[in-house]
Amino acid sequence: MAPSLCESRRRPLWSAIAVIAAMFLLGIGFPYGSVAAQGFPSQTVRIVVPTPPGSSVDVAARLISERLRERLGQPVIIENRPGAGGTIAGGEVARAAADGHTLFAGFNGPLASAPLLFSKMTYRPLESFVPIITTVSQPHVLVVNAQHPAKNLNEFIASVRSAPGRYNYASVGNGSASHLTMELLKSRANLAIVHIPYTGGPGATQALVAGDVHALFTAYVNVRPMVSAGRLRVLGIAESKRSPALPEVPTFAEQGFAGIDAPLFNAIVAPAGTPASVVARLNREIGEILMLDDTRSKLASGGMDVIGGSPEQLAALMRAEAQRWQPVVERLGLRPD
Repeated sequence: MAPSLCESRRRPLWSAIAVIAAMFLLGIGFPYGSVAAQGFPSQTVRIVVPTPPGSSVDVAARLISERLRERLGQPVIIENRPGAGGTIAGGEVARAAADGHTLFAGFNGPLASAPLLFSKMTYRPLESFVPIITTVSQPHVLVVNAQHPAKNLNEFIASVRSAPGRYNYASVGNGSASHLTMELLKSRANLAIVHIPYTGGPGATQALVAGDVHALFTAYVNVRPMVSAGRLRVLGIAESKRSPALPEVPTFAEQGFAGIDAPLFNAIVAPAGTPASVVARLNREIGEILMLDDTRSKLASGGMDVIGGSPEQLAALMRAEAQRWQPVVERLGLRPD
């Protein structure tokens, strides 16, 4: 019996539905990323910063957000969420909608080393985030109050050894490179020095200027005004080579402590599952912003060097940073929580 006209018309429709269903079952789907990119952004973009206003991470993120607003045609706002070594902010972003409208401007700690120290973290950097771009690197310096008698690293070590337990040091937060680097120096130099964590560079810097703490590892941009004003003194750089921003300051290796190499980086990531095309657009836009002469000049004035690069390069950097600190954390038995 020949099929009715109605049945003949239904067949192409049901065939199309079957093809669509098969595509989803096979994980092929439609080019959602392409569609998502065309509709992105459709609302305000939030950049969550895990440190207070005025910190090095905040300064770089705000500069980028100003240019990004012009390129995306939507408001781009900064929200500061300091605390718990940056992991509060990281957890908030990891739980956000994966549509590109919530980003995390992180640094070494919450993007790499924090899981080594915080057992109750609500996210895991390499699983919970999709990398977008590395933004800047910064000189990592050891600073003391200008009233401190030490003029270099070895004089500082001698003064701490002369009074075991009397000295303390600030960090920008538990699990940060600021914290871990001093713990590494403490172990290498056999120092008895007490850790006092703060929730970012500004608070730690203020404590050092006020004389509440004796030393601090931090990004140079956090202390640059006070160093220039003669209120703080840089004793050394915890990197493999001298910084163009501080050409007169020797590295730790030059002062007899090779292996204390702890470069700082800032980066932007998004929640895992963010469409690849949205990630690609954000990488392109932010990368072009970083290459602008005005951007580079303003970042350089704070001692920050532009990095840029691909999402894959950032993922490799995050893995390498975690691998750098894992044996140190295990050897020293560090566990703030």
